[in-house]
Amino acid sequence: MPAARESLLEAASAALTHRPWSAVRMVDVAAAAGVSRQTLYNEFGSKDGLARALVRREADGYLAGVERALSGDPDDPRERLAATAEWTASAARRNALVRAMLTGCWGERLPAPALTGVPSTSAVPAQRRADGPLPSPGDLVALVRDRAVTALHGAGAFPAAHATELARSCEVAVRLALSCVTAPPVEGGVADLVRTALPGRSAG
Repeated sequence: MPAARESLLEAASAALTHRPWSAVRMVDVAAAAGVSRQTLYNEFGSKDGLARALVRREADGYLAGVERALSGDPDDPRERLAATAEWTASAARRNALVRAMLTGCWGERLPAPALTGVPSTSAVPAQRRADGPLPSPGDLVALVRDRAVTALHGAGAFPAAHATELARSCEVAVRLALSCVTAPPVEGGVADLVRTALPGRSAG
């Protein structure tokens, strides 16, 4: 991602921590990033385009974290699912946009771009992607489940013959993590819940 675009996204994200999206001004975002307002409009087209790019960036960052969690201990698939669930809960705690994407609860302070794609005339490839469909909570569950299935297929306690069992276990882990986003566990953490919920499924 070009440096100016990334700087603008960082500036917009920082502004959002201090004021509601409705009060975030494009001119202030450009000034904070050290670029002209015209550069901002060249990159994003409009404030809605900036909002879509922010959401797309946070979705990509969340999914990159999922990939890291799934690349953990190759000898213990259940621990990799536990790490994925823990990452989901912690990412949602730290990042209001990730939480909104995972729960569908955007709130008045956040941008809430339409999840359907919008017509794009942008010459910027990254913006054309941002102008496309954005993930719903159900989309994210399916994406994480499918990435987990791919990462764990044929691994240790999840032999290839148990593909249906593996997909079910992956989805259970993701949905447990989402339940912890909306209602954090009193004791222990989401990883402990996953370990407890999946002993039979991960035992082979």
